[in-house]
Amino acid sequence: MSTPKPTIIDDKSPHCIPFILSLLSAHPPSSQTPFIIGLNGVQGAGKTTLVSALSSTLNARGLRTLVCSIDDLYLQHADQVSLAETHKDNPLVQHRGEPGTHDMVLARELFSALREGREVAVPEYDKSLFGGQGDRVDPKEWKVVNKPGEEKVQVIIFEGWCVGFRALGEEGVRRKREGASRTLGGHRVEDLLFVDGKLEGYEVVNETFDAFIHIDAEETEFVYGWRQEQEAALRREKGSGMSEEMVVRFVDSYYPAYELYTEALREGFFKGREDGEGRQLRLVVGRDRKVKEVIKI
Repeated sequence: MSTPKPTIIDDKSPHCIPFILSLLSAHPPSSQTPFIIGLNGVQGAGKTTLVSALSSTLNARGLRTLVCSIDDLYLQHADQVSLAETHKDNPLVQHRGEPGTHDMVLARELFSALREGREVAVPEYDKSLFGGQGDRVDPKEWKVVNKPGEEKVQVIIFEGWCVGFRALGEEGVRRKREGASRTLGGHRVEDLLFVDGKLEGYEVVNETFDAFIHIDAEETEFVYGWRQEQEAALRREKGSGMSEEMVVRFVDSYYPAYELYTEALREGFFKGREDGEGRQLRLVVGRDRKVKEVIKI
């Protein structure tokens, strides 16, 4: 029996749009610094649909909104190959995906320019290049924002599956690995610590967020089933797609980050920040991708 094509219902924007508009109303109109939203979504839960609805609404209200994806900050192909070769015994960095495979120097340059209202080209990444290994698009083709005489970007939505993940430190990583998990026990501590150490560099982006949206799942392992549905649809419609076994291996390759860092997001991205209360919205979805619970943190 064929697997039905997954249907994404946008029941998330009715919660997220009022939340963001409320925070924006308290953002000084005279502020020259854009309002930056971090958005983390479990893969397959409807993140793309929400981002589209949110950006369209904000633009329609006269707030020039830029959507950036952490995927567009992946290392250039040659640098990813070099990273993999240098750490050939670490399966977590043999291909793009995990923290440590993004160019955080480029991220710092991008966010510094955007926050200062300077003209800047926004990076773009093409996952289809090099036979699916991916590479950065030629910079001449990048979209340029904040041009002279052009309205400045006022809102930035920075989205991605690992946005907001924060380093745990050696003790935290070891504690997670020693606890119950699906994938962590299959990785060496030093390999997990390598990724965790790289996450410290992601603070150049994390520290800029004014609001955070977390699309969570009742059970994180739903991501396996959602990806199976996506690939089954591709096999049916295009005649090609990952097999069920390939999907499991693919999800296994990035699932360790979920097991390490999701709990901290659930406790609160702004935890410990003086003005952080009420700046995070956590939407918990069920296996059907529908919102089951909404928590303001």
